[in-house]
Amino acid sequence: MVPSETVRQEPHGHASNAERRMSISEWVNLPEDEPGELVDGCLVEEEMPDLVHEIVVSWLIRTLGAWLGDRRGFVFGSEAKFVLGARRGRKPDVTMYLPGGAVPPGYGPVRIPPDVAIEIVSPTARDARRDRVDKVADYAAFRVRGYWLVDPKRRTFEILALGPDDRYAQALSAAAGTLTTIPACEGLTIDLDALWAEVDRLGPPVPDEDSTVS
Repeated sequence: MVPSETVRQEPHGHASNAERRMSISEWVNLPEDEPGELVDGCLVEEEMPDLVHEIVVSWLIRTLGAWLGDRRGFVFGSEAKFVLGARRGRKPDVTMYLPGGAVPPGYGPVRIPPDVAIEIVSPTARDARRDRVDKVADYAAFRVRGYWLVDPKRRTFEILALGPDDRYAQALSAAAGTLTTIPACEGLTIDLDALWAEVDRLGPPVPDEDSTVS
């Protein structure tokens, strides 16, 4: 059966392109090369990651993986599908399960909330709002204990911690330096200067061919 297409408004007033209505099961079983998250039963497009996004993701995975070491936690990249509800599924950029906590399944959709979800904030207004507004509500409802936001353009790193009222409160905000007091992550060090230096190793944008034609 081919899902029907519809044009809808995303939550919080976001206009969206033509999107396909589908069930959680259909979303979970999409081919690996078909992107998208499920919002209110509709497949919505994901942000298109650039190399800045990818280098931050890889740096975080290396850093978190080194800290976990033999502690027996888990860190995952952006293709893991998390089922947040009957009509909603998300794919965080990075997720982490802390040592001694829940163990996620090896196959299929993930219904166990990670201890930490991380999103790399995109430079476009639409994608930034999705990370800073839509997903804040989604991850709080899913009971993700820590939501980390990394903004390479603004050079900021924020941690939101879930409180007893199931709402997030800012636990940490920094732009530079070495962070040594990470909530629920004793012994973890985040060297923001090293992270931004890694980003700065990339070259400047290459002009589009069309813009060079006189």
